[in-house]
Amino acid sequence: MKIYEFKRAPNPRRVQMFLVEKNIDVEYVQVNVRNGENRESDYLSINPKSGVPALLLDNGNVIAESMAICRYFDAVQPEPFLFGESPEEKGLVEMWNRKIEIEGMNPVGECLRNSSEAFKDRAVPDPRATKQIPELADRGSMLANRFLGDINERLSKNKYVAGENFSMADINLYVFLDFASWVKVIPTEDHQSLIKWKAVISERECAKVFEN
Repeated sequence: MKIYEFKRAPNPRRVQMFLVEKNIDVEYVQVNVRNGENRESDYLSINPKSGVPALLLDNGNVIAESMAICRYFDAVQPEPFLFGESPEEKGLVEMWNRKIEIEGMNPVGECLRNSSEAFKDRAVPDPRATKQIPELADRGSMLANRFLGDINERLSKNKYVAGENFSMADINLYVFLDFASWVKVIPTEDHQSLIKWKAVISERECAKVFEN
């Protein structure tokens, strides 16, 4: 079993943090996205969409998409319950995972991929050419900044994103904040609850993956 990744990218970071929290060791194989290795035939034979990470199972099957990979390992080893334990917790974690993805990560991705020269003709994660739309970059920045305010409001009333327990939603939000900084979407003095939450999470062992 191997995970193919580019360790500095946000989606691999989610899996890295999750596996640290689960205390699960997996072999990692680095795919240099900056040099285009993810768009070469060797990697496209593993994930034709070219995205990282991808989990290659011992039977040859491949699970792509970071959340799907985390779900796989969660099914193998349920504890600690990072996707929630009670029905209510499970629903809340799923809800906040979706909101962070749709309202936070996706807008940042739109901003980055439609503004950076590195993504010229690669505005979506697909080996086929897709032209950039500058207006989407502007909108992405606006939506991501709006989300900072929304999640700050949530954390002003809750210890962790989904409630009283650390969960996958906290991992997602922590990765989002790092990713958002790439496009200069950064918490300000108006986001004190979010800043305090981030300081707490940064003390966890899983946050050390950002030191590498």
